Amino acid sequence: MSNVMAAITTSVDGYVTGPNDGPGCGLGVGGERLHYWVFGGPWTYEEPGRGEPVGEDKQWLEGAVETAGAVIGGRGTYEAAGHWGASNPFGVPFFIVTHRPDEQAERGDVNFVGSLEEATARAQDAAGDKYVYVMGGADVIRQALDAGYVDELSIIIAPVTLGAGKRLFDGFTKSLVLEHIGVRQSPFATFIDYRVKR
Repeated sequence: MSNVMAAITTSVDGYVTGPNDGPGCGLGVGGERLHYWVFGGPWTYEEPGRGEPVGEDKQWLEGAVETAGAVIGGRGTYEAAGHWGASNPFGVPFFIVTHRPDEQAERGDVNFVGSLEEATARAQDAAGDKYVYVMGGADVIRQALDAGYVDELSIIIAPVTLGAGKRLFDGFTKSLVLEHIGVRQSPFATFIDYRVKR
């Protein structure tokens, strides 16, 4: 069975988005700074051009892409990202967890499912011997951690404080025991990898 990996970027003060996240502003006001590591430096929603990751950022991202067999995400993230322009940005089967799976027709490798349990089972079948990656939003990652699905957790800390927005662990009451398995650092992020102990 495929291992499940959850990864998300957070600010130093614990926010995974700035305030007012949504379509056209997926990471919220000021949240672009969370993903400077993804685009090789500063970018904004207003400017169409995006750079490429470099150094440690590129290595981490390429490693994730190479080991991914399927991806799970939340409907809110899917909407905030503008459906990624009606394409699958991951190149592997993508499962969107939503309370309204019947409202959107499945598009090849983008699948809408009504529960995280179903998404995880289908993603593990699709991934084969590769990882299942659970991405944003924070709610889907919290649910996956709470259900005991996550084998590894990567917290990517951007060197910024946002002061408001959505936090990864808001409302999370379960105690997790984590084993530190690695750390990388770049000018734009610190990547901390943990094994989730059962």
